[in-house]
Amino acid sequence: MEDEKIMTAEEVADFLRMSLSAVRAWAREGKLPGKVIGRQWKFKKSDILKWYDEYNGKKETD
Repeated sequence: MEDEKIMTAEEVADFLRMSLSAVRAWAREGKLPGKVIGRQWKFKKSDILKWYDEYNGKKETD
């Protein structure tokens, strides 16, 4: 399934149009759903899509 793709921090940064350092910082702070595997952040695409939908919904109602 396409949504189960594992994304790197670089891919998430491109997808969200954020800097790589911001993606890593948000992941460290628990603002983005991800895990460190070895020495690299990894993200499930389905988790990022869900987070994106929730984040945009929250942003519009604030």
